[in-house]
Amino acid sequence: MSTVIVHVVTIGEILLWAKEKLDQSRIAGGRRDARLLLANALDVGPEYIVAHPEASVTREQADLFIRYVERRCRHEPVSRILGRREFWSLPFRISPATLDPRPDSEALIESVLKDYPDRGASLTILDLGTGSGCLLLTLLKEYPCAFGVGVDISFEALSTARENASDLQVTDRAFFTQGCWGEGFKGSFDLVISNPPYIPDAGIGALDPEVRLYDPLRALKGGEEGVECYRILASQFRAFIHDHARIYLEIGQGQEKTVEKIMHNAGYLCVAWHRDLAGIKRCGVFTTHQFLDGS
Repeated sequence: MSTVIVHVVTIGEILLWAKEKLDQSRIAGGRRDARLLLANALDVGPEYIVAHPEASVTREQADLFIRYVERRCRHEPVSRILGRREFWSLPFRISPATLDPRPDSEALIESVLKDYPDRGASLTILDLGTGSGCLLLTLLKEYPCAFGVGVDISFEALSTARENASDLQVTDRAFFTQGCWGEGFKGSFDLVISNPPYIPDAGIGALDPEVRLYDPLRALKGGEEGVECYRILASQFRAFIHDHARIYLEIGQGQEKTVEKIMHNAGYLCVAWHRDLAGIKRCGVFTTHQFLDGS
């Protein structure tokens, strides 16, 4: 793609160029993306971009913005270009090793908040496959007396999660460790959360390029049926929960019956399903038979 621009001197002019390039690459929401990228290149808020179309853009700022637009034209998400994503109104760093947090996952946060309305509760939380740490760290912000452990197989992902914990000022209550799900892990947690890979392997090729090309495949591929990780997790939960603990699992669309059966066969019953903003069952809540029986 040609990146030569001559005599671009204002915000309005360079935005017009960017929108045309993004439209040619069939990027939905090109105008919005261009504003966000230009705001970052100019180190101003998006509202400044809208309010000052006549403002000058320096050559250095234009060059940086051009590189951003070239990347977006290759379907790289704005969040990947900028290295950050907002989740639950909190800022999170992301890296090539972490899944890009999405609003769908906020259904899990909402589920926990509904079940544990006392924000002063001293909860212990285990996050399996923590990635950027967005789920665990969001809960630690909501529960200032809680303590959490995040586990991930990726050292790079754990580094990103630790940076996010520092940014959010919860490093004294967040511990991160490398591991393959809960393998070899022992403890006694009040709640376990996880957003495991749930895309069937054969469905990866049909994903939007923003996901398929830029999210780590390890965080997407869920095996032949998309539920391989749930079987692994279901076999491990007993090692680190007590009888009154609850398990929160994010799932893919239409997987609720399969996941519920996997968990039932491992000795857990479904308490509730919570839907995301699109009305899709997204988070399953599970507990032990013993707890439900009142034992």
